[in-house]
Order: sequence, then structure tokens, then C-alpha cells
Amino acid sequence: MKKLNWGTGIVIAIVSFIGFIMYFVIYMSTNRRADHDLVTEDYYKQELEYQKEIDAEKKTGAAYKITIEKTKEGLVLSFPEHLDPAKIQGTVSLYRPSNKHLDFDLPLSLSDPHLLIPDTRLLDGRWDLKIDWKYQDDAYLQKESITWVPQ
Repeated sequence: MKKLNWGTGIVIAIVSFIGFIMYFVIYMSTNRRADHDLVTEDYYKQELEYQKEIDAEKKTGAAYKITIEKTKEGLVLSFPEHLDPAKIQGTVSLYRPSNKHLDFDLPLSLSDPHLLIPDTRLLDGRWDLKIDWKYQDDAYLQKESITWVPQ
């Protein structure tokens, strides 16, 4: 039986390592369980709109901040009292990081400065809330993360 010298051992180790890495890369790129979805479906479109969001968030400030309150009936969003609720337009988006199938949007159509998101629409856990609204052609945006626990 012939003995292996140290040079041959190093070559075998390197070839084995490269083989393992190639197997791992091919396995992970063809396996459906390791699907590489983006967090949102239209990620690139949202990226282009990001500067508009930054400007709207800066404009919101304290005078236009929406208060969020958890109640037994659900989540109550209170718009500033000095605004005419009928002139507020926009959407409220609730995004569930753990399951995109639970995401939903609500259009803003207000008769008073309060909007109730019913308890039945919210499951326990973390929700990312995005309130994108306009008042007299000025855009405002508020983002919040909440943890919903029914009361």
C-alpha cells in the first residue's frame, strides 16, 4: 500500500471542500423550501417612491400626528382635531411581517376624526401600520409598529 504525502492530502482536502460548497450552492438554489422571495411583491417600485415617503414623514410632525389607541373594540386611529375629516383621503395599510396573506388596506373615508380597525381583523402579534394620507393636496405619512393583544 502506498502512503499519501502531505501535498496529496492538501489537494484532496481542497477538492473535497470545493465539492461540498458546489453541492450546497446547487442544492440551495434548486430547493423550493429555500425560496428567495422579496419581502414585498413590488419591491423595486416601492424603492423608487421612497424619497416621497421620507418627505411626507418629515411633513407630518407633531401637528399632524395620528394617535393610535388600543381598545376592546379594536384599534382606534385619531386624526388631529383641527382638520376637517371629510377632506382627509388616503389609505391605512396593515402589514404582518410573519405572513403576507394577512396584510390588508383600508381606504380613508371619515365623517369624524376617528377610524376604528375592528378587533376581528387583527390577530395576536406584531403589525406594521402605515397611514398614508392627504389633506388639501399635502401628503402625510406615519409608520408605526404595534403588537396587538386583544383586551
